[in-house]
Amino acid sequence: MDPLTDTNAAPALTIGHSPDPDDAFMWWPLGTPSRPPAIPTERFIFEPVPEDIEVLNHRAINTGDLDITAISVFTYPFVRETYQLTACGCSFGDGYGPKVVAREVRGRDWLQDPDITFAVPGEKTSTFLAFNILLGKPFRYSVMRFDEIMPAVQRGDVDAGLIIHQGQLTYAEEGLELIVDLGAWWGDETGLPLPLGANVIKRDLADRFGPGSGEEVTRILKHSIEYAMKHHAEGVSEALAYAAGLPARQTGAFIDLYVNESTLDAGERGLQAFEKLLHAGHDRGLCPDPGVIDFIRG
Repeated sequence: MDPLTDTNAAPALTIGHSPDPDDAFMWWPLGTPSRPPAIPTERFIFEPVPEDIEVLNHRAINTGDLDITAISVFTYPFVRETYQLTACGCSFGDGYGPKVVAREVRGRDWLQDPDITFAVPGEKTSTFLAFNILLGKPFRYSVMRFDEIMPAVQRGDVDAGLIIHQGQLTYAEEGLELIVDLGAWWGDETGLPLPLGANVIKRDLADRFGPGSGEEVTRILKHSIEYAMKHHAEGVSEALAYAAGLPARQTGAFIDLYVNESTLDAGERGLQAFEKLLHAGHDRGLCPDPGVIDFIRG
């Protein structure tokens, strides 16, 4: 039996990911309904479910129906009874990260103006949490899809926007000015990377598929990331479908920011970053107690 092609009667696991290049890059080796996997997926097949990250956050909280899913790190305390973090698949901004932009050059003090309205990519995103911690007070905001934020700032519908995904590379080309880089600010404050995205799997996999199933699936996921990193050009080509017109070179540069050795295993420093961010959020009443944070490894 060829494990790359024979999926007869194999259990199918849904895997939610955000429609951006780095997630697409990590998981393309798992295959799609129309393309066989590039790696052995053992006794499972994987069904990709691309959705906006805030949709995935709320889906994990409200239904918990996806077997594996990307979530914002901020969402983890809300879903930890249902999902377990995998050590692979996390994204960190190490000295860089989501950005706050506006139409004009402004100092950071301007952000404290109570009359400002911000566009945010979701109330359960790590960007939203980090910005709350930075400001230290309530603020006015409007929730938008990530790809609607820069146009809203350009039009003047909002005063400033919190941008994620490939907008982090293109905001200046769109005539917008950087107010603060949240990843750089967090690094200066803590000496740690800013944890942004996490990958989680259902805690009930062992009950459904037998003991050790969670570790087995995590091992396959890590293999997918390793394969993608070793076949970088092919992976970038696969990810271009989610790059919103970004050229291949910029797409590759964006992927390299968020798919690296820390993505293969968050490690002790990554764990410390998770703890620092989520306990800060809990201390400010923004999220439940994250409890003991641990990772499942393959």
